[in-house]
Amino acid sequence: MSVGYVCTREVVILDAEASIREAARLMRKHHVGTIVVVEKVTAGLRPVGILTDRDIVVQAVALEVGLEEVTVGDLMSTDLLVALETDDVPSTMERMKKKGVRRTPVVDGDGCLVGIVTADDLIEFLASQITDLAGVIAREQKLEAELRA
Repeated sequence: MSVGYVCTREVVILDAEASIREAARLMRKHHVGTIVVVEKVTAGLRPVGILTDRDIVVQAVALEVGLEEVTVGDLMSTDLLVALETDDVPSTMERMKKKGVRRTPVVDGDGCLVGIVTADDLIEFLASQITDLAGVIAREQKLEAELRA
């Protein structure tokens, strides 16, 4: 299965010059803990960073930095792990584990944003796969019981 199948296509985005207050407002409005920071390119929007609610708390609030003094670009992580929408789920999970990230922007062949895959998305996908497999076992047992009756 590809990451493009599993990912969330609705992504909350901002540019690097946006205020931290705007980022926090968008997180609250959309019930997310992540903003993908993008730049406009000819082909669309290219992810250049990621800002999490944790970044805001650890880098600004805890250090008592004035929220008016910093922008999204100041606090975002720029060492970005991205996944192609055609990448398979297991290799993407392995890359996320190695990098220690729970959220990964998903891009098309031009490097433009098409979604985001999160640990929650992957857990939900894997749980559905396990449920399907359990259904195979139950169906096999039922068919065997009917055959032997």
